[in-house]
Amino acid sequence: MHPSEAGNLRISEIFFSLQGETSRMGLPTVFVRLTGCPLRCGYCDTEYAFHGGKRMPISAVLAEVANYAPRYVTVTGGEPLAQKECLTLLTLLCDAGYSVSLETSGALDVSAVDMRVSRILDIKTPGSGEAEKNLWSNLSHLTYHDELKFVLCDEADYQWAAGVMREHQLDLVCPVLLSPVYDRLDPATLAAWVLRDRLPVRVQVQLHKLLWGEGPGR
Repeated sequence: MHPSEAGNLRISEIFFSLQGETSRMGLPTVFVRLTGCPLRCGYCDTEYAFHGGKRMPISAVLAEVANYAPRYVTVTGGEPLAQKECLTLLTLLCDAGYSVSLETSGALDVSAVDMRVSRILDIKTPGSGEAEKNLWSNLSHLTYHDELKFVLCDEADYQWAAGVMREHQLDLVCPVLLSPVYDRLDPATLAAWVLRDRLPVRVQVQLHKLLWGEGPGR
């Protein structure tokens, strides 16, 4: 049996849009959003992906992705690694020749993720309400092919993130992204803090929300 015929996943949605975050911002991308998440961040904008969705064989997921003839594919959630077959999907997407990224909360082990995948690891700040879920051992598995993201609610989150960066020398591990929570932290204020402190980070805004407003966007 071919690996793509084995296993299935609960899928919230598959859609084609512009990547709104990370160093791939603005690139036309197919998103595969998996259902379910063990975290409940206070600012979550994809709560609809906590439940529901439809169960699909991995072969069907691959076929739907191929319909868009994309170069870039992002597997997201929810928390995609909460479904064990996600690892198989990631490998098969890489085998198909796509440039693949994974958006994960960082609360689950990323060590088994195919090394061809760019792992976008979201370190949860105190403002998220889920900082105690961070699996710090994940940092030892990252390479410069991956990225770390902090979503910031306020200046306390910013100072906390800056402290974590310095403690772990994260800028030497991989690119670090700081993202303000939409409509809660002014991006210009965050930019001023970064320039003041000369942090070696990338400040990012959510492009999809600038284009299409609140929600996950299309």
